[in-house]
Amino acid sequence: MLRVAEQYAGTDTGRQRRANEDSLLARSPLFVVADGMGGAQAGEVASRIAVESFQPGLSDAAQPELALATLAREANTRIHELSHANAEHAGMGTTLTAVYVGEQEVAIAHVGDSRAYCLRDGELLRLTDDHSLVDELMRQGRLTPEEAVEHPQRSVITRALGPEGTVEVDTRSFRARSGDVYLLCSDGLTTMISEEQIASALRTHPRLSDAGEALIAAANDAGGRDNITVVLIRLEEVELGQAALLEQGTTMVGIPAVSVQPSAPVEDHGGHSVPPSGPTQAAPPERPRAAPRRRLPRAAPHTRRAPAGRRRRRRFRHLGALAVLFTVLVVLGSAAYLAFQSVYFIGTNNRGLVTLFEGLPYRLPGNLALYSSQYVSGVSASTLSPEKRRTLLDHSLRSETDAGSLIRSLELEQLE
Repeated sequence: MLRVAEQYAGTDTGRQRRANEDSLLARSPLFVVADGMGGAQAGEVASRIAVESFQPGLSDAAQPELALATLAREANTRIHELSHANAEHAGMGTTLTAVYVGEQEVAIAHVGDSRAYCLRDGELLRLTDDHSLVDELMRQGRLTPEEAVEHPQRSVITRALGPEGTVEVDTRSFRARSGDVYLLCSDGLTTMISEEQIASALRTHPRLSDAGEALIAAANDAGGRDNITVVLIRLEEVELGQAALLEQGTTMVGIPAVSVQPSAPVEDHGGHSVPPSGPTQAAPPERPRAAPRRRLPRAAPHTRRAPAGRRRRRRFRHLGALAVLFTVLVVLGSAAYLAFQSVYFIGTNNRGLVTLFEGLPYRLPGNLALYSSQYVSGVSASTLSPEKRRTLLDHSLRSETDAGSLIRSLELEQLE
């Protein structure tokens, strides 16, 4: 079966926008990108509602395509009702691209012009069709791809969550392979750089964090006219037994699961064994009287060999002790692993942007990080006052809700 081996999620305001109306969810096995639209902060509200609708995830018994479409329609209803109940949010909407990683397939739900791609064997495959005016014209043969790039209405989308009471959601399932890399992105990436540039960046940077940062930087270097959101996922094949052990670990981001190996068996020299009940050496054979008789030296007690049955019982006791030790280590490792997932802290990434991290703010020997990036804001730490930096960037451990609320307030310039 397949699982997520590595993932990256980042978003950037871009060079020409003052606020970031993109939202994302990156919690394996479910990944979502939404690009909001509307006046004032309405776009940010719409995209956030869309992502929040997917927070509960999918049940194990659900049919992924059907479940994703249901969640998308529920988000559409919430956004549509809010847009009619509040004049400030009138006309708001959002795109949506959601991916669910199953045991053998990737299920996709899609509305709007955010996109999903798969990089397989070095080739970039586009998995979604844009619901936009220029794409509709291209599908009708009335516009060439070259003309679409410069079309004055290239940003007009024909389908989104929110504007209408009902919405048609495109769904499909894609047969996945080990080694596949999936990209979800807003149009702030695809309108700035070509698919050839995207594929080149993914091939050039084996680490997804490097590839994601390179894609965002390339879009900004090309002008950064819109918010840029990038989510990357790499899949790997695992055995069923291993998958059961690692089932809880697949939600970690960028941190490999820790494999606990049992210690090598140590030979017991009597400390935990039952001492022999009597001599174990057979008497020396009778010899002719004429031959000189030599007395064999008595073997030291610790070198006497126990009967075969007793040795087998001792070996089983050793194996049982090792099994118990291994079980304890697995339980402790799993508990620590789950603990890492329940805490968050706020820091900065290598571009100086305020970032939400999952885990503990430490590194083990060998440069193994106990944390991973969950969300990259569009706010540079250099723009914060000293007081705000002390409040946010002290690496205090927080709940996901608390840390996310602080970053959201920061992005909306509402942080006191």
